[in-house]
Amino acid sequence: MAAISELAVVEEGAEIGEGVEIGPFAYVSAKAKIGDRTTIGQCARIDGDTTIGEECRIFSHAVVGSIPQDLKFHGEEVKLIIGDRNTIREFTLLNPGTEGGGGVTKIGNDNLFMGYVHVAHDCIIGDRCIFANAATLAGHVEVGNGVVVGGMTPIHQFVKIGDLAMIAGASALSQDIPPYCLAEGNRAVLRGLNLTGLRRNLPRETVNELRVAYKELFERGKPLKEAAEALLAGAESEEVKAMCRFVLETKRGIPYERMKDDK
Repeated sequence: MAAISELAVVEEGAEIGEGVEIGPFAYVSAKAKIGDRTTIGQCARIDGDTTIGEECRIFSHAVVGSIPQDLKFHGEEVKLIIGDRNTIREFTLLNPGTEGGGGVTKIGNDNLFMGYVHVAHDCIIGDRCIFANAATLAGHVEVGNGVVVGGMTPIHQFVKIGDLAMIAGASALSQDIPPYCLAEGNRAVLRGLNLTGLRRNLPRETVNELRVAYKELFERGKPLKEAAEALLAGAESEEVKAMCRFVLETKRGIPYERMKDDK
């Protein structure tokens, strides 16, 4: 049975799961769907056609599902879909999609959004990501699994970030970051592999293969896509293949410091 404060506003039509807790002065729209055992804190707002999975924690003054901050938005039907066990801290803002991006913003499972994070329209976010305080994602950003974005870091629209990548705090990212890599700076550039994250998630042999691949791609001075094609042709590791495919498919380019061929 849900525990809803008498001071909360839950519009007729909202679907509220078992064990949901809704604090005083919170608002839940008529089109919202709230999964079992999710908690919605005091003064939080769940707006629009928003689906929230099970066991999420939404803290005070978070705004989830309010209309996109896009001048092309004209009231069309759009959605925000959030998976299970996400933590959404104070004053975070999550927007739904727009007609130009398929109409859906989608967030996976087990993510942490710290205070004042903004996820704009049409973003796609995987599982187990961490967005530190005041990280901001513009529209159409795609983020893989296990990604960490440091505080005060803005990410340009249409940027893609691969699995287990890390973007340092107070950076400004305007190009794509391949999986397993670490980027830092304003503008952010590759600084190497996210070795701490890799060692926590991948076997040592795979990490060593990725170190060799990173050097071949970004430190040999060869044309980037030529190096990626050569590596992909001979790679056995799925992780190395994923890195090469990402490089070959990038639309915004990879931000790395060009070096002379060391042959």
